[in-house]
Amino acid sequence: MTRHAPAPGRRGFPQSRGGMAIRLACGAFLAGGLLLPAGAAESESGENVLPKVSVKARHDLPNELPDAQPGGLAGAGARLGLLGNLGVMDTPFNITSYTAELIEGQQAKTVADVLNNDPSVRFTTSGSHAYENFRLRGFDVHGSDLAINGLYGLAPIGSATLEFVERVEVFKGPSAMFTGMAPSGGIGGVVNLVPKRAGDEPLTRLTLGYESGSQWRTAVDAGRRFGERKSVGLRVNASYGDGETALKGQDKKRHTLAAALDWRGEGLTASLDLYDTQLNFEGGSPAMYGFASTSIAAAPDPGVAFLKGAAGELHSKAAIGRVEYEFTPGVSAFASAGRRKHDYSGFINGTHAHNVKPNGDAQVRGVAQLGWDNGAAYEAGARFVFATGGVAHDLVLQATRLRLESGSLSNVSGMQATNIYAPVAFVLPALPTGAVPRSSETTLSSLALVDALSFMQDAVRLTLGLRQQRVEQDAYGTQYDKKALTPAVGLVLKPWGEGLSLYANYVQGLSKGGQVGDVNATNYGEVFEPYKTGQKEIGLKWQAGRFLHSASLFQIEQPTMMSTGPSTSPTYTDGAETRMRGLEWNVTGEAARTLRVIGGLSYTASELTRTQGGVNQGHEVFGVPHWQANLGAQWDTPLAGLSLNARVIATSKQYLDNANTYRIPGWGQVDLGAAYVARLLERPLVLRLNVDNAFDRRYWSGGFAEPRATLAAGRTVRASATLDF
Repeated sequence: MTRHAPAPGRRGFPQSRGGMAIRLACGAFLAGGLLLPAGAAESESGENVLPKVSVKARHDLPNELPDAQPGGLAGAGARLGLLGNLGVMDTPFNITSYTAELIEGQQAKTVADVLNNDPSVRFTTSGSHAYENFRLRGFDVHGSDLAINGLYGLAPIGSATLEFVERVEVFKGPSAMFTGMAPSGGIGGVVNLVPKRAGDEPLTRLTLGYESGSQWRTAVDAGRRFGERKSVGLRVNASYGDGETALKGQDKKRHTLAAALDWRGEGLTASLDLYDTQLNFEGGSPAMYGFASTSIAAAPDPGVAFLKGAAGELHSKAAIGRVEYEFTPGVSAFASAGRRKHDYSGFINGTHAHNVKPNGDAQVRGVAQLGWDNGAAYEAGARFVFATGGVAHDLVLQATRLRLESGSLSNVSGMQATNIYAPVAFVLPALPTGAVPRSSETTLSSLALVDALSFMQDAVRLTLGLRQQRVEQDAYGTQYDKKALTPAVGLVLKPWGEGLSLYANYVQGLSKGGQVGDVNATNYGEVFEPYKTGQKEIGLKWQAGRFLHSASLFQIEQPTMMSTGPSTSPTYTDGAETRMRGLEWNVTGEAARTLRVIGGLSYTASELTRTQGGVNQGHEVFGVPHWQANLGAQWDTPLAGLSLNARVIATSKQYLDNANTYRIPGWGQVDLGAAYVARLLERPLVLRLNVDNAFDRRYWSGGFAEPRATLAAGRTVRASATLDF
């Protein structure tokens, strides 16, 4: 396995925030020398002497990333929305950036494979399902909420493939201030995809792979830079996979083609990302399971296709451009634009087993769908880096606009009897035909202003910001147009130098307010203001030798609708509330030069703090376990070229309903792997073998909706050979 060089000290960290902007410590006069920064003193000779301000160089070359932490599995920084890339130790939030080395070493194919390393994340779809949704800090975050380079609405929908992705970044907690409102209103966090860029050295890489069943895959990754200064870069990724899967009877085909073009000049940087990815499956689909009583059936064999005969297709393609120009060392402007088109057909959603009894008897209903989801995202802004007295400023003004349109048709069959342990073929409804009309249109527009201040020789960093968000929606004849102002405050203290950061934040999330749909309500049809979700968080980050530890304590409160008054004529308000209180610990680094680790532990106390008529008040929120742990290790053995890896994932018991009557037990899973680096015809060759769920445990892995559970994937074997030319 190729090893990344250890991360250098913070001064060597390329902090990508908007151009080759340099913080001028000379404290030069602002506005043409007419304004003397506050705090200036006068020397004995009568000359003005300014307080000392740190000088820091920044870069925003399209192919540059924050360095990797020791061990190479996580980055030393990640994107903080409109502020761009920040070092982990400088960020007043819990962030993790999973690197290409981790992605390649684990043979991760989709975003879900990478997030299996994160103790704050669990999934709300069954293993190998066509759609990947998850919970982060106890709140739902849909796959449609993925971002690419900080922009929503442009990532592939379904199970986002990783062929063209360099890093997967996880920002934990509400983030309306830094990224704007998520399309589905998810407030648990943000998952950002960083596209690959051509490096300075030529790359031509061929991978041949195999997965359980008889699924074969080939992939090509090629990158080149051109010109005397290597100003122009091109990175192309292509992959094709086909064959039977571990789900008996299912055949799956996926192809991806992506290209990344970038320009890095003296003052101008630009990039263009293109991708086209398609997934086809036939012969069955994984399901989610709803129970008829609190006596929950044992988990079935995940290799048996419950939805026999189900087939579907997901197709996403997009183009994303970004340009940035530096006018002076402290003034730059940037703009981004992108469009995504997504089409789907078949048995994609509604893949559920209904009314499952303890003996496995159940019902199934087919839902055949035809639809599309299109997105167009725009961003423009300016960055000003300057010093006033002893304070350095990074001031960013940003405007965004995201337009989402969708249309769908569906045919639904009646309920049919089956059994989850011995499924029977059921009558599938026909696919809808004809043109699919637009059924929903949403526009999210915003204006934000953020100032990141640093002083006392960078021992104190204070981030202040405001975002004005507008939410417009026209869906199924119902119109919605509301505005909300969301603030953010973040503080980082380094009282004993760069090795320890103490941080705190208050930040808000934003989701569309509810509309009263109860025709008997006194305020039927009323639309509430967007829901503001507040987070309070404190934490620390400790660079202990070649280890980075982070610990955070947070509280998130989310309002929801509730009714008051008699059931015959209730009045609805937005007075209900859900609260999450949690403690997280994350670690990454090297225990020794030959042993690398990544993972952590999280504890979450969920509570329904206010409910309609006090029903279930004080109960735990369904689908939110108390304990979650993930810990992975990679060991370079004494045998030259051979490394072994292992990962343990564990989750405590959880409820499937807010009444806390349906419960599934805790579970654990062990993943194993190995890699061998050799040479073939004087070229580097890497052989990899990974086995997820090595002991083939069968278990309910989480909650989907009340009272429905997801099913973990069975033992999955992946093998590959990668050759660099």
